[in-house]
Amino acid sequence: MATLIHTLADHSDDVNYCAFSSSCLATCSLDKTVRVYSLSSFTELPYSPLRGHRYAVHCCCFSPSGHVLASCSTDGTTVVWDTGDGGMLAVLGQPSGSPVRVCRFSPDSTCLVSGAADGSVALWNTQSLKLYRSGNVKDGSLVACAFSPNGKFFVTGSSCGDLTIWDNKMRCLCNEKAHDLGVTCCDISSQPISDGEHGFRYFQMASCGQDNQIKLWLILLADFLGVELKYKCTLNEHSAPVLACAFSNDGQMLASGSVDKCVIIYETSTGNTLHTLSRHTRYVTACAFAPYSPLLATGSMDKTVHIWQCDLKQRCAGERNTVENEPKLAVEDWSEDDVSAWLCAQDLADFVGLFKTNNIDGKELLNLTKESLTNELKIESLGLRSKVLRKIEDLKMEMTSVSAAAPDEFLCPITRELMKDPVIAADGYSYEKEAMEKWITNKRRSSPMTNLPLPSLTLTPNRTLKMAIGRWLQTQQK
Repeated sequence: MATLIHTLADHSDDVNYCAFSSSCLATCSLDKTVRVYSLSSFTELPYSPLRGHRYAVHCCCFSPSGHVLASCSTDGTTVVWDTGDGGMLAVLGQPSGSPVRVCRFSPDSTCLVSGAADGSVALWNTQSLKLYRSGNVKDGSLVACAFSPNGKFFVTGSSCGDLTIWDNKMRCLCNEKAHDLGVTCCDISSQPISDGEHGFRYFQMASCGQDNQIKLWLILLADFLGVELKYKCTLNEHSAPVLACAFSNDGQMLASGSVDKCVIIYETSTGNTLHTLSRHTRYVTACAFAPYSPLLATGSMDKTVHIWQCDLKQRCAGERNTVENEPKLAVEDWSEDDVSAWLCAQDLADFVGLFKTNNIDGKELLNLTKESLTNELKIESLGLRSKVLRKIEDLKMEMTSVSAAAPDEFLCPITRELMKDPVIAADGYSYEKEAMEKWITNKRRSSPMTNLPLPSLTLTPNRTLKMAIGRWLQTQQK
């Protein structure tokens, strides 16, 4: 679920960017300020707001340690701040003096990149706070930047639509036309993915643009062959230019913000839409995931920053839209997003848009008939209508299945379904074997019930519980 848990409304003008450290959230604005908040309480730190820029602040970013914050502005500078006391450590003037649109720290904190409206790229040494190298994109303003997790290269995006890959010595490795009307943002997932066929490990990148599109790319860095940039797919859910995108820390989700005022959260492996968030009243200009907690920040021209709790452990292609260690919602309580997730799981993803347009929630889903599918939803194909109705009937049968009336101790705490192969985990609780194995496979070493570390990953068959469930099932069949 994605739940709005807090709104920050301290800026007096458009919010341009949001950035997380492990303990803080920074936001910047056309109002010339940078504001820094504690994640524990969402209150501003004593030294906030930071007032060092003479004009609009376009971007801000934390160093990987979180001890330093950088911000850049129309005034042609990138300012480096101490996050301990808010002190100004340096003012880095873009060599050309052009307005600076984006800044990024390298993963090892040794470098800071700043990109400007005239296409200039500056690479700063963060120890000496001196210019190390500089370069230029061939056309347009530089408006986007992202480092690879290994720090060996970074990508810039320009207003002319190009993505350019640079090594850490500012040598251009690759240039690709990506978005016809201009790139607006790009991000690289911190989690590499493997090519099973060749054994390669790719970095996944997202870029978004004025063409209303988000494109996913795979980047392979070869020692002697340079860089290979492979197009993966295009996401077309937004109806207007996309201004921001960001991967979650585990790389499994991608968030985007748009001129259409919506934030969309995707599952990156499938491209399926997990959530559409529509609480901003003007263009969404920024989105960022927290590194170590399930938080998403979105910023907008409505001068606010929304903080969302994103417990999206389920995936559209497999599990319904619920938090894994909480009971499932009854179907009649499903939201429109829950229905969309169910459609994806039933191989009916083509109907997501149609059902959302008609505001089909759980109650409406259960009341659909052959006539309403024909006359109201205008599904002309008899075969498709029959398929939808069969899936709905299957769902109704599930609702009335034995698990609905089963004793709670017979239900898996993760899936909330009747256990077929119960196992005992190191926390002393019993779970469905497949569900617990998935939990562990997803690199979770904590208990689904207590959230405490599991002292062991051993799963022991609970034969006594399995026999008890079997006896109970026999009584239900009489």
